[in-house]
Amino acid sequence: MVSIKMEDKMISHTRNALTLCALTLAAPVMSQEVNVYSYRQPELIQPLMDAFTAETGVTVNVAFLKKGMIERLRAEGSRSPADLVFTVDISRLNGVVDADLTQPVKNELLTKNIPAEFRDPSNHWFGLTTRARIVYASKDRVTPGEVTTYEDLADPRWKNRICTRSGTHAYMLALTAAYLHHNGEAKTLDWLKAVKSNLARKPQGNDRAQVKAIWSGECDISLGNTYYMGKMLSDPEQQDWANSVSVEFPTFDDGGTHVNVSGMALTKSAPNRNDAIRLMEFLASPKAQEIYAADNFEYPIAPGTQADPLVQSWGSFEADTVNLTTIAKLRSEALRLTELADFDG
Repeated sequence: MVSIKMEDKMISHTRNALTLCALTLAAPVMSQEVNVYSYRQPELIQPLMDAFTAETGVTVNVAFLKKGMIERLRAEGSRSPADLVFTVDISRLNGVVDADLTQPVKNELLTKNIPAEFRDPSNHWFGLTTRARIVYASKDRVTPGEVTTYEDLADPRWKNRICTRSGTHAYMLALTAAYLHHNGEAKTLDWLKAVKSNLARKPQGNDRAQVKAIWSGECDISLGNTYYMGKMLSDPEQQDWANSVSVEFPTFDDGGTHVNVSGMALTKSAPNRNDAIRLMEFLASPKAQEIYAADNFEYPIAPGTQADPLVQSWGSFEADTVNLTTIAKLRSEALRLTELADFDG
């Protein structure tokens, strides 16, 4: 009798085990993934995403958007699959925050690796790399060191010698907002009018188009972002343009060189919050920052990191220390002053 009971018990255990196994096999396997909405082209960030996946097993899906990120996130609402947003320029980062589409992240690693001036005081956005807004100067017609400050661009000696893109472009508005922070409304308006009077042609094209204009002799100096030098040197058709100019790092009279950021923010409805924060930690690490910066000809910001040797060869500078959130909040006033000066007219 005992043996029969033991046999029945063993059969019962076996059935339970088989049932549990069947349920386990039938249950859906929860995949680990992070979804990113990016204004940066996928090829610029994919190597880092692949490295994160190799290290953690978490898949990263990147959706590249040319425009309309805020509108898309609003339309998707709490059903949005997006965990992180990736973008360039502080006004775009801060725009997502101001639209109430992000959530704060209090994280020791992010705080350690990202200096205070390159992250939101309320921990909604975090910078990863920087680029400086510099002056490209003709090697033939401008003496090295002749350009010293942004204020100096208003000097009459630059009459008919400056080229630039539209004053209402995000990169130009960020510089104007920084100028406004340092110099106030009246002086900023005067500066915009004076720089306009020094233009060799109406604002047009992108930053690289201005360097081409210097190469062709239309103007002697232009405003541009540092990374465009790397992009031009990488393009056989544009190498002559790049080799015709030097990189000059102007400063504000009472500050440093104006910089902007590429950065990230955690969405308000992030469905994969924990893994998204793991990705944020990974991207903020010194090693990842150096790789990301090198791929994009930018500057990593984690303490102790170094830019790629090519980027270092353009020279050194001291970045302005004003928190970029302050600059972002002055954007609308910078736009108003730019339009008041009829800068593009």
